[in-house]
Amino acid sequence: MPDPTISAVQKPSNPQPFNVALDAWAYSIDAWQRSILFLDALEQRSSRYHEHAAKRAPHVLKFACELVIDGRTLSKPVNYALVRIVPSEEDKPDKRKRPFVVVDPRAGHGPGIGGFKPQSEIGVAMKAGHPCYFIGFLPEPVPDQTIEDIAQAEAVFIQHVINLHPEADGKPAVIGNCQAGWAVMMVAAERPELFGPIIIAGAPLSYWAGEPRQNPMRYTAGLLGGTWLTALLGDTGNGKFDGAWLVFNFENLNPANTLWAKHYNLYSKVDTETPRYLDFEQWWGGHVLLNAGEMQFIADELFVANKLTTGEIASSNGARIDLRNIRSPIVVFCSKADNITPPPQALDWILDLYDSVDDIRTHGQTIVYAVHESVGHLGIFVSGSVAKKEHDQFASNIDLIDTLPPGLYEAVMTPKNGDEAGAEFIGGDYLVRFEARTLDDIRALGSNSEEDDREFAAVARLSEINLGLYRTFMQPWMRAWANETTAEWMRRLHPLRMQYEFFSDSNPLLQPLLSNVEWIRENRQPVSKDNVLWQAQESFSEWFIDRLDAYRDLRDNTIEAWFHAFYGSPLLQALVGLKASDDKPRRRLDDGVAYRTLIAQKIDELKSRISDGGPREAIIRALLYIRMPDGVIDERGFNLLRRMREDTGKGVTLTTFKQIVRQQFLMLLLDERGAINAIPSMLARNPDLAFRMKGKLDRIIELVGVRSKPARERLAEIEAIFESDELQNLTRQHAAAAPTVQTVRSSKHH
Repeated sequence: MPDPTISAVQKPSNPQPFNVALDAWAYSIDAWQRSILFLDALEQRSSRYHEHAAKRAPHVLKFACELVIDGRTLSKPVNYALVRIVPSEEDKPDKRKRPFVVVDPRAGHGPGIGGFKPQSEIGVAMKAGHPCYFIGFLPEPVPDQTIEDIAQAEAVFIQHVINLHPEADGKPAVIGNCQAGWAVMMVAAERPELFGPIIIAGAPLSYWAGEPRQNPMRYTAGLLGGTWLTALLGDTGNGKFDGAWLVFNFENLNPANTLWAKHYNLYSKVDTETPRYLDFEQWWGGHVLLNAGEMQFIADELFVANKLTTGEIASSNGARIDLRNIRSPIVVFCSKADNITPPPQALDWILDLYDSVDDIRTHGQTIVYAVHESVGHLGIFVSGSVAKKEHDQFASNIDLIDTLPPGLYEAVMTPKNGDEAGAEFIGGDYLVRFEARTLDDIRALGSNSEEDDREFAAVARLSEINLGLYRTFMQPWMRAWANETTAEWMRRLHPLRMQYEFFSDSNPLLQPLLSNVEWIRENRQPVSKDNVLWQAQESFSEWFIDRLDAYRDLRDNTIEAWFHAFYGSPLLQALVGLKASDDKPRRRLDDGVAYRTLIAQKIDELKSRISDGGPREAIIRALLYIRMPDGVIDERGFNLLRRMREDTGKGVTLTTFKQIVRQQFLMLLLDERGAINAIPSMLARNPDLAFRMKGKLDRIIELVGVRSKPARERLAEIEAIFESDELQNLTRQHAAAAPTVQTVRSSKHH
């Protein structure tokens, strides 16, 4: 009798012919059904595309909203609008909390990505109890509207939000996604008094920056010879630029996803993936138009000339845009996997503007950044996991961000496990710490050399030459040929729009194939994932994606090598005028004599007030002093500080509290020893409050701990102040002087 164990071990690994035949039969039925369902999904996509395009104000917001201001009614009309997000019964806003304003990008797609899902930027802000507003736009621009007109309209919108919430404890937090990020920063630089914390997600601000062999999109303008093609597309569009071309550029970045992976993912999961696919495609295919002048400004002044951080962009009244004017905290959220706005383009504006962290502090700016490891560009806005983590923590800790001392910080988020000290002071599922960083940490994420910048400066110079040639010799002919009819036909014949026409219900070839869709759904026979032909299909898909990725890498590396060879040529750089001087290719903003004089006056003023204040200021100063060596601030300490704020007087608003924190921090930077020596006299002005708040200080230290030896030494120094004879003597002197002061005050009333 044969041994069953041996039989099991020796069982042939090759599939039997009969099993292969069964697998082939099952696979063929599934493939036929799956193909019909796949085509039906594409037909639904086309139908939704046409329905969406026919709407007067198409958007993909998943929240009810009501119009507040129509930008077309302003003195300088624009196609933007401010809407209020109507809260659900579960998300009633707290009128004392600052409102959130989400500004969506106008980069080829329609509005709504900031509220595309319940778990989104809008969703998490509403969950945290904040009133929410949304700034979106119509698909057609108002004739002759400019980028400056839009900036002025957004300032009007934000001012109106402030007026609607007089009881809010803080100015609106404004979120700018992608293109809206740089637009919001420009508005905040001109109207800094309107803004609370600013969150810019996936937003490029330093357009030349990047890492070698990783960020190829920045070479595109050089490959095309500059922005003359932008002008050509604006002219053939009869004064309008078709946003579908921007989407086309995005899709070219990842041919594997565009040509295969996105559609194969739908095909392979057609029974479950169709609703998600259709929702996303409704936004992705909602192409909008820009005025040719708007797009030319964006291409010339930002993407090619990179002028946003050099002060070379000015408003119509002559005032230059200087991002250092922004007084609100700036939160930069980016991802290493984002090939549209990589971390260097999102963060290197800091290197463009500042020489050191002390320079950031001198300008009174607070900058926080968070770098995701793996999410792509669109995931920054639409990923549910990102909304639940990063956006949720930004929303729930927005007041902490608003009170951070000036400087540069990285937001570090670790999962809450329930065993942490002070777990009750952690607002969500993650503990957020803001850790002090230096400019070297920004450089480590990737930055340009001077030679890199010189090559991009050569692109900008050549772009001006080519644009001038186009405007002189070709533009008159193109404008004479173009009219609204030709422009409309060019838009209809765009490759991205043609796919919607091909798979629409107007295609007579498609309808016979879809006649049995309902029967197929009712009699669906999905193939097993163990099917040998299904596994072969999966293997082919992986192989094909790898081949397309290899093509992409070869293409990108070839473009990069050509770019450096051509624009790095000393001859070309001399021909475009870059060799006429030894100046650096990037100009740097100068503060000017007036600003330096003002800073010197503020420093003298702060030093003269170093002993001002009472126990509240003294305890905050002591806490900052203890924590400075560790360079870490986390939400537990702030949430306890919030209670301290409530403990020390109803009149202490968040704005006042923020000013106190900033003043005490700056005093420590200017004269650390003088600031610490002044603490006893400040505490003695209200001994009862001082010792009560000392208990709060002890609790904060217990929660967040002290990491380094210098921090422990500082803690011991503060403890010694409370136990010192000096404090006891000052307390007695203050108590003795108090009745005298009261008697003098009383005598004045007689």
